[in-house]
Amino acid sequence: MFVQVIEGGVADRDALRGQLDRWMTELRPGATGFLGTTAGVTDGGAAIVVARFESAAAAQANSERPEQGRWWTETEKCFDREVTFADTDEVDSFLAGGSDDAGFVQVMKGSSADRGRLHAMDASFVEHAPSFRPDVIGGFRAWTGPDTYVELVYFTSEAEARRGETNEPPAALADQMGELQEQMVNTEFLDLRDPWLY
Repeated sequence: MFVQVIEGGVADRDALRGQLDRWMTELRPGATGFLGTTAGVTDGGAAIVVARFESAAAAQANSERPEQGRWWTETEKCFDREVTFADTDEVDSFLAGGSDDAGFVQVMKGSSADRGRLHAMDASFVEHAPSFRPDVIGGFRAWTGPDTYVELVYFTSEAEARRGETNEPPAALADQMGELQEQMVNTEFLDLRDPWLY
């Protein structure tokens, strides 16, 4: 899987959503290899759009379409602060991965020096998630650099996610939960309370 992360400040969230809706109607039919998009705007006006494709080649082919260029020229006007892009095909998925059934999506941007250890802890979490955190539908971690990532976690709802955060982890996970916080450093949280799921 190939992931593109687009971030920037936005003043008119409705205009941005309208552009994404228009992409799905007008451009999606010609976007070979497109898997889905998760997007939204935080309470503070930070917009994030995460598009998933089958491969980097599929994403590149989409970017090179003239209609894509014209669409982006219009979409860029929705942003009022610098727009940044990050592309990667280094993606770790867990549980159901990205899900259109989510009522709340939390984006975490951070860094970790030990990808292998994080992957092992993901596997342990997945084993216990159905009983420990039934509010978690799935998610994925996209590595945007050697030790930096953008992680998206899809929840049934924000209320259930907040309740889930207070759950006591099973003994087999208790020690790892503390280590997980140590492994994932410089973490910035972006809450999408009204996620746009395509």
